[in-house]
Amino acid sequence: MSKHIYIVEDDDSIRELMKMALTSFAYEVTTFSNAEDAIEATKQTVPNMVILDIMLPGMSGIDAIRILRSEATTRYLPIVLITAKSNEVDKVHGLDSGADDYIAKPFGIMELAARVRSMFRRVDKTFEDDGDFISISDLVVDNLTREVRRDGRVVDLTYKEYELLGLLVRERGRIVPRDELLNIVWGFDFVGETRTLDTHIRTLRQKLGDDADNPRYIKTIRNVGYRFIGKDEI
Repeated sequence: MSKHIYIVEDDDSIRELMKMALTSFAYEVTTFSNAEDAIEATKQTVPNMVILDIMLPGMSGIDAIRILRSEATTRYLPIVLITAKSNEVDKVHGLDSGADDYIAKPFGIMELAARVRSMFRRVDKTFEDDGDFISISDLVVDNLTREVRRDGRVVDLTYKEYELLGLLVRERGRIVPRDELLNIVWGFDFVGETRTLDTHIRTLRQKLGDDADNPRYIKTIRNVGYRFIGKDEI
């Protein structure tokens, strides 16, 4: 069954070009000129991915991401944000708001297709080599429902936070270098933007109730990377 992608872009020519390109790669594509219509459509049919421009008439791409992340049915939906090439603030803001990847204008069709394929590969491979769940101390990572529970309570993680935690848990006890985390979780190098990783780690710690100075789960190895140090593995 082909993957279904929503494209939200107010520029008619760009929107149609993206649709033709992704359709040629056998994806099913539905397009929208504004975020409001796209969000309404997810209530009927949840796609496999959403690609949306950050600058839209009415609701912005950032606000749309926040709404999608607040709904149970779209909380873990892969989201790719389209940003202006020169605006690093928009990129960081979008990723911090819950986007899983970004593509900067102007972009080529082959780059767009490669980003989409890369994102789907990461989604399909998440935790594929682990069992149904991993339980470490008071933390449970359920690979079937993509839920993380701490002391029995669900921890509300974004798609990217879940992948990041999953990688650290799988590699528990080993120091995972920063470059490896970026390459595996994001799928490409964030040249000059490695603070994106730090931001996600900081948010992940907050949601887990972890303390960077006295870590219970994620330990920072300065200038190297991070290590999951959960004890009492079951």
